[in-house]
Amino acid sequence: MLKIQQLRYVLAVHDMGGFSAAANALARSQPALSLGIRELERTLGEPLFEKQAPGVLTPFGEACLPRFRELVGVHDRVSRDVTDIANKRSGRLEVAVAPSIARRFMPSVLGDFLRAFPSIDIVLHDGTAETIATQVLEGTVEFGVSAMWQQQPELDFQPLLTDEVGVVCHVTHPLADSNALRWTDLMGHQLVCNGTSRLLENTQAAPLLQSSRFYVSEMTSIVALLETALVYTTLPQLAMLDDHASLRFIPLVEPKIVREMGVITRRGASLSPAGRELVALLSGITQ
Repeated sequence: MLKIQQLRYVLAVHDMGGFSAAANALARSQPALSLGIRELERTLGEPLFEKQAPGVLTPFGEACLPRFRELVGVHDRVSRDVTDIANKRSGRLEVAVAPSIARRFMPSVLGDFLRAFPSIDIVLHDGTAETIATQVLEGTVEFGVSAMWQQQPELDFQPLLTDEVGVVCHVTHPLADSNALRWTDLMGHQLVCNGTSRLLENTQAAPLLQSSRFYVSEMTSIVALLETALVYTTLPQLAMLDDHASLRFIPLVEPKIVREMGVITRRGASLSPAGRELVALLSGITQ
């Protein structure tokens, strides 16, 4: 097996013009340097330097020299890269985040991260909870930040925050004057279901889902329907869009329903140094 240090000895002897100068440049004793080169020659089965002309390469040594230089260069470059990654000085980090988290928390979190680690490239994906879980499972992202609708043995979930579910309607809707609502208050009003409506399942509010005539997955379309003041929807508070002054969020107090958001990782998989730093910043978003 070739040892990088022995290859350095050969390069130094050639570049410095002799064993003594090479030993001084490498801060090694000349006997130690000579021994290292002899061991390399025994490994290769051929002499690298002429015995009668110390410091002069044999034809075999001349042929090996550019390859030794290339191998040492690759080793040093990889060593620098790995060290930089370990010290968060370089690298690429891909994460998947629920839209509500991406909109409300990631700008400040990423700002802090990029100020601390300006050479790390960040790729941010958003999507549904199912999409995020799949991306984590497949390894296309290092981790996700989302709700996890069902436990999966291949995934770990680290809670970050809870998100209260409420009713969202237009300010002119009959429900808009309430400060809190029970599910019975919603009977007789038309519910628009969405991807988070499953939070009502297996609760007292489940009959609302059964009587709904609408299911809309895109927030833009949901908002357009709410603007008619004819319907309402239920949403976790973080999913509520702040830039729609015509809409109102009203807490649902009976039943009280919360969505738990957290970091999703593959079970048994370690996060990269950069990934650990970003998770640490995310862990402080509710503090």
